Amino acid sequence: MAAPWLESLAEYLGSPEPAVRLLLSILLGYPFALFYRRFVFYQSPFVVHLFHTVSGLSLAAFNFGSQVCHSALCILVQFLFLRLLGRTVTGILSSFIFQMGYLLAGYYCTATDQYDIKWTMPHCVLTLKLIGLSFDYYDGGKDPSQLNAEQRKSALVHVPSLLEVCGFSYFYGGFLVGPQFTMKSYQQLVSRELSDCPGQPPNSVSPALKRCGLGFLFLVIFAIGGPYYPDSYFLTDEYEAQPFWYRCVYMLLWVKVNLYKYVSCWLITEGVCILSGLGYRGQDEKGEHQWDACANMRVWLFETTPLFQGTINSFNINTNAWAAKNVFKRLKFLGKKLASQFATLLFLAVWHGLHSGYLMCFSLEFIIVNVEKQAQGLVRDSPLLTRIVNSHLYPLLYLVQQFIHWLFMGYPLVPFCLFTYDKWLKVYSSVYFCGHVFFFTAWILIPHLRKILVPRRRETEKKTE
Repeated sequence: MAAPWLESLAEYLGSPEPAVRLLLSILLGYPFALFYRRFVFYQSPFVVHLFHTVSGLSLAAFNFGSQVCHSALCILVQFLFLRLLGRTVTGILSSFIFQMGYLLAGYYCTATDQYDIKWTMPHCVLTLKLIGLSFDYYDGGKDPSQLNAEQRKSALVHVPSLLEVCGFSYFYGGFLVGPQFTMKSYQQLVSRELSDCPGQPPNSVSPALKRCGLGFLFLVIFAIGGPYYPDSYFLTDEYEAQPFWYRCVYMLLWVKVNLYKYVSCWLITEGVCILSGLGYRGQDEKGEHQWDACANMRVWLFETTPLFQGTINSFNINTNAWAAKNVFKRLKFLGKKLASQFATLLFLAVWHGLHSGYLMCFSLEFIIVNVEKQAQGLVRDSPLLTRIVNSHLYPLLYLVQQFIHWLFMGYPLVPFCLFTYDKWLKVYSSVYFCGHVFFFTAWILIPHLRKILVPRRRETEKKTE
């Protein structure tokens, strides 16, 4: 039952009560991190794990009440898998099937035709954590020479305790909206290694507040602009009656503004991780301390890149890194990079939910990214196109490319946000499936353009390589 003060606050802010709860919970990470630095930092691992478990559970209960039982059950089952099945393929498969099955069952039982903040939201983050934990424990039993650098960094030599798994899972800086981090990183936090002054609380207040401030800036932009660009407008007769160019530009502005709700949450949460020390990534080549180990956003790249791959590389970084490490690279046995990429995007689509919109979104991402790679290869291999790109026309080309990028960045996110096929099909029909036409046409034309624009000698050398 909602508290009166919370209802009043939500009404004052003009936001749904669950969204206000979520924002308050993310902000509570800061006093939790300060308490940890002041009173818990020098305590034994048992006390640290207990603090992280209790604080994270309190946030879960504040948001989802008794439904916290879902996360508790999955954590317990995962711990039993580690203990009873050990470092085996059976253990990995059991973890993957159970955790994903539980998440999908939760999606099925709670699904509506709109985005709701419910227990499945943090549970999808937890699902990746627990599956990743099984992979890291499995890697810990291999000879280090059989592992790549990334796997060696996260491999677990010993099975963690139940309280350790709980502290890792419920850590207040990552339970609700991410980011993803490994058990090894969490263990380094507990052992006081993640600090610019090893053994002492990190000097991270300033970098934490900078990320928090940047997060609030994007939150303000979303709060002001969001009401002007609601998802629901796509389905109105008024939108359909607008000129074609207006519908396209609305899609462009809509995606820019509405993505900021994710950006703001990730930046504010990143500040919590930095304040606690989990965000510490050592020193760079110049000896400067880096605090971006838990960065889920590269803001400058996100705002300036004219490439779709650049947007992907700057957005939800840790989830993409998790998928690359635990899905894409482990599908190397398929023998084809394209097949591994498709399977990874299919996994991410299903992981997001059961709605058809997710499948459409990630299918389009697969097409768009590969068309972009082909186009880049064409420009790189064609002397004529290379000269044009390197000429004084580049600023104009950049603006055109950026417009196309922003426009079609919103195109695949329409089904992602509208969920059901009857809704996103209506929107795509209203813009005449322009994104599908553009990219499928490019997919067909680029190989023919290569024959015209790329010298035969260079094409032969490329095939030989």
